[in-house]
Amino acid sequence: MTDLNGAIVAGVDGSAQALRAVRWAAAEAAPRNLGLHLVSGAEPALGYYGAGLPVPPEPVDAVEQLARTQLAEAAAEARKVAPGLAVTTERAQVPPVPLLVDVSKRAHSIVLGAHGRGGFAGMLAGSTATAVVARSDCPVVVVRGEEHEGGPVVAGVDGSPGSVAALGQAFDEAAWRRAPLVAVHAWRDVDYALGTPLEYALIEVEPSEREQARVLAESLAGWQEKYPDVEVERVVVKDRPRHCLLEWSAEARLVVVGSRGRGGFQGLLLGSTSQALVQHGRAPVMVVRARG
Repeated sequence: MTDLNGAIVAGVDGSAQALRAVRWAAAEAAPRNLGLHLVSGAEPALGYYGAGLPVPPEPVDAVEQLARTQLAEAAAEARKVAPGLAVTTERAQVPPVPLLVDVSKRAHSIVLGAHGRGGFAGMLAGSTATAVVARSDCPVVVVRGEEHEGGPVVAGVDGSPGSVAALGQAFDEAAWRRAPLVAVHAWRDVDYALGTPLEYALIEVEPSEREQARVLAESLAGWQEKYPDVEVERVVVKDRPRHCLLEWSAEARLVVVGSRGRGGFQGLLLGSTSQALVQHGRAPVMVVRARG
């Protein structure tokens, strides 16, 4: 078991997206005085034509050599971004998802590319990233879109335990970046059908808005005192959370959300809002799971 000592962990698979994630992770680790640990997991060999026959040692050796070369190249990229950064590498004979879920117990955070080498055309988020986000013990960043320099850190807030954990992480990220924080509370559980009478669509909008503003204020209570230097903008809007946050991602430096919000169903590991952002966000997305 590798002693990570709270390092930032990045997954490496030889893809351009993974290298981009490594560069992002290096830029995050250096100012925090954290190490960067690069990991590569091995997919199980199925043998000839997937029949389970023994795999000759030559192909296995070639795969291992390629993986170690990819790790070395990724480490070199990280050091270009942050000379002097402590970078370690690990090649494990474990599939990527269980490997990353295991290291999440000891890591500061995990950083992944939006697509891996195993992605199929048309898929917007790799299966590894989606599975790790749903199960990780530490925050997971999926590096996609653009990190809009000078933009805010955007946090999705709905009063759920997951969003409380995400909000605390968002304040910390904003403080590190000396960036403003936009706390977004969007609520709308249904879409009104075309032709719905206006009086039904607008009923109790004002009381509901006051109630939703109270939810946001209660969620922010304490955090602004803990982070007095973080400028906070409150956004309360009647909209589907995923739609609103996707729009904010077009100008955000980082979007931070909980893994599941108050609209989640028991048994689901990844909520619709976090999944939509991981798949379609236009900025790096950090997903935070509530402890316990």
